[in-house]
Amino acid sequence: MLRTQRPQSLHEVSMSDVSSPDAAKAFLDTSLSGYELLADPLLNKGTAFTESERNTFDLLGLLPPNIGTLEEQVSRRLQVLRSFATDVERFAFLRDLQDTNETLFFAMLVQNLEELLPVVYTPTVGAGCQQFSRLFRKPRGLFLSLPHKKRIESILAHARFDNVEAIVVTDGERILGLGDQGAGGMGIPIGKLALYTGCGGLHPATTLPIMLDVGTDNPDCLSDPLYIGWRHERVRGEEYDDFVEAFVTAVTKRWPHVLLQWEDFAKNNATRMLERYRDRLCTFNDDVQGTAAVATGTLLSAVNVTGVPLTEQRIAVMGAGSAGCGIASLIRKAMIDAGLPESEADRRFFMVDRDGLLVDGMDGIASFQQPFLQDKVAIANWTLDHPDRIGLLDVVRNARPTVLIGVSGQAGAFSEAVVRAMAANNARPVIFPLSNPTSRAEATPTDLEAWTEGRAVIGTGSPFPPLDRNGAKFKVDQTNNSYIFPGVGLGAIAVKASRVTDQMFMAAAKALAAASPSRSDASKNLLPPVSSLRDVSFTVALAVALQAHNEGLTQGVNTDEIEGLIRSKVWMPRYLPYQRIP
Repeated sequence: MLRTQRPQSLHEVSMSDVSSPDAAKAFLDTSLSGYELLADPLLNKGTAFTESERNTFDLLGLLPPNIGTLEEQVSRRLQVLRSFATDVERFAFLRDLQDTNETLFFAMLVQNLEELLPVVYTPTVGAGCQQFSRLFRKPRGLFLSLPHKKRIESILAHARFDNVEAIVVTDGERILGLGDQGAGGMGIPIGKLALYTGCGGLHPATTLPIMLDVGTDNPDCLSDPLYIGWRHERVRGEEYDDFVEAFVTAVTKRWPHVLLQWEDFAKNNATRMLERYRDRLCTFNDDVQGTAAVATGTLLSAVNVTGVPLTEQRIAVMGAGSAGCGIASLIRKAMIDAGLPESEADRRFFMVDRDGLLVDGMDGIASFQQPFLQDKVAIANWTLDHPDRIGLLDVVRNARPTVLIGVSGQAGAFSEAVVRAMAANNARPVIFPLSNPTSRAEATPTDLEAWTEGRAVIGTGSPFPPLDRNGAKFKVDQTNNSYIFPGVGLGAIAVKASRVTDQMFMAAAKALAAASPSRSDASKNLLPPVSSLRDVSFTVALAVALQAHNEGLTQGVNTDEIEGLIRSKVWMPRYLPYQRIP
């Protein structure tokens, strides 16, 4: 029997409850009835309300007489979804469904992850953010604008947020590769948390998307009469920092054990905020750490295909921002763990930004870029196309990297000349164009396949159509953070980890690599199929939770109970019978 104090914050059964003999007896209490009940997306069943429930909850006449099932509703909604001409239309349809009936929305998502993930999140969420003001229909999450800084604590205090365990927050300044989207950036936290539930299993009532609206410098937003955000140029400096501090202080006071995920902050703020707050609460930045973990895990899997040990890899990264340097930092740690001396590992990375290869003595170097500066002496004898700038092609020709990773947001940055140079230097070049959305990818898998004569080991940030390889269809690995962050969050929440550490992300990367189909067959994919993301997330969660325990970041948790704690957090979308209370 399941009871809740308030329907707005209900907890339904977990995966373990569903398989128990008493699962059929479980029910939910609610005092809502009639239109109020139908209007609550966490409680609404639509046509699946039983005859008894329709009588009990004053629903007779408000619903058509046929009593349906969740399976029938999923089938009906899928037919409508597939009838739309564009993914943006599908995105808007799914957002409406989520705001109408969350159980139905997540049942559809869980059962059709491979089809719906690109619509719910990347690449379609980018267009959803760009059109957010026009698509906006119902409120979801919180828009905390700077003029309301002094009221943040009272806003968070509402009883509807009592059960929050996971927050994803953005300020909308660097949405994917699209830049400043202002309040439209709210599409990212909503989408991320949908994956926390769809892939990781967190109950939707425990998740909260938040937009820190500090204005925008996007002229299209400021001039748009339909723009829903704070119509003000983006606030920066001390005033910005004070606002973020007020937010974090209020969050830690309201939810001492909450998981806070930073998402799509600009380069200058992403790493800075992570370093400022990572030891104050259970928090991480997915662009920095999640991207690093999935790239590292996929590279560890690629070793099975190329036969080149991790300790012999040389890494070129196009895009030396927080994401690129985060990737380099975790791969460097993996190399050291594999036995490569630290001084040698430092020389294996070639970070290329808009001004070319990062070299000692360059102006404007951020603190997080400092560890990856190349020594001028080491590159003094390189042959360069332009002596005043060391471009990506120069790096590939001279450094002869085995791996090429793109997080630049620059479409076409991996030119034919660059890719062919990679192929000339490597029997199986590893090439990961990871930028999102699809329109910002550094190269397409089709081009990579053609320019390397089918020898490239490819991973992309967004989904692409299968390749024709050796007369058969070969699925392109989607090296997407959805393989990492839902499991990291699930594991940390299950054991109430006080912090999220780099070692926990390394554990996540290694757990992902251990699940690679290429471990048993080098001709197989680097990553498990997207359809198995729930299983992958559980595997990652277990590794992360065990690592947190090993680091002393959990209190009163024994290793033999960790798996059960994780399972207890995994929600399966299904309808339960309701019981009316006064």
